[in-house]
Amino acid sequence: MTKLHLFGAMAVMAITIAACSVQTGQQSTKLTIEKQGVFSSGGRVTDPIPGQYDPTQNWMDAERKGTTTHVDHANTFYQIPAGGSGIPIVFLHGYGQTRTGWQSTPDGREGWSDIFLKKGYSVFLVDQPRRGAAGATEEIVNDPGDVDGTRFKVGEQAWYTHFRIGRVAPERYEGSQFPEGDEAQRQFFCQMTPNTGNYDEALFGQALSAVLKDVQTMTGKKSIYLTHSQGGRVGWATDADNMAAIIAVEPGFAPEVGSDTYKKFVTAKVPMLFLFGDYIENGPEDIQSTGFWRMVLQQCRDFAKQYNAAGGDATVIYLPDENIHGNSHFMFQEKNNAVIADLIAKWLEKHNLK
Repeated sequence: MTKLHLFGAMAVMAITIAACSVQTGQQSTKLTIEKQGVFSSGGRVTDPIPGQYDPTQNWMDAERKGTTTHVDHANTFYQIPAGGSGIPIVFLHGYGQTRTGWQSTPDGREGWSDIFLKKGYSVFLVDQPRRGAAGATEEIVNDPGDVDGTRFKVGEQAWYTHFRIGRVAPERYEGSQFPEGDEAQRQFFCQMTPNTGNYDEALFGQALSAVLKDVQTMTGKKSIYLTHSQGGRVGWATDADNMAAIIAVEPGFAPEVGSDTYKKFVTAKVPMLFLFGDYIENGPEDIQSTGFWRMVLQQCRDFAKQYNAAGGDATVIYLPDENIHGNSHFMFQEKNNAVIADLIAKWLEKHNLK
């Protein structure tokens, strides 16, 4: 049964599914979705192209005179499970990624989207502006292009090393939780996608602020805001008014203590959980990225200490300290992703967000 819901200025198609059978690799489980749909948030409309729009010519006018375009919005796919708590989790991907990374794993198992749906949470999976399903923007760029910007710049080996999957693809570090096999690696690399426009953190923060506001209007609840990598940067640029908590998976950095961003979160009393994988404190000394991740981990620890002293609530978990080993930057796609989801769920329960 299909119903049309008007949500703010957006038409949202919601489909009620009596019983949705989810096939994930070797798993087969039943997940009942009460409502699902897609909506856009934020963005703007371009100024009309100079000239008078001629409806008799429409697409035949190569100059598109008098026409406008909606650009720089975020695009969100959501699912609300039957019988759940109704507490929403807004998932924001990292650089070169889209919401696809939350929906499955390279070896076809359940992603965090389904795992948290089964725990009773509503999930809202965002494509940030200028990425994926939110690719519309006014000035198209080829990112990351070569020196003259005419060709997509390959870099899969660099991803593999920097994000601590292994030293050189396809080898994995000893004890790695990253799915093994050529097909899993192919599926992982095929997730990656370029920006369609320049990276604009403030603009993206505005769009995600609009997403959280729309989710609050839709559900009546503040969101758990789960960010990854570059998405963590956008997370700090997002208004805190509609956040119940932040879960930052290897965010790249934490807000500078004493900054306006820091004060924003202290004032809003947003609890925070930082998660870091393996091969940081024990990473290869000759790889520059090891030093980078050690710096980020320490900076987040220093932030949490100051945030807590100021009356905030921040926890930093380095997974090996919890006897969880072998995780890379993409812990939510790895073989033990359900174990890490359970760790998050316990933290949420302690903060009355179950």
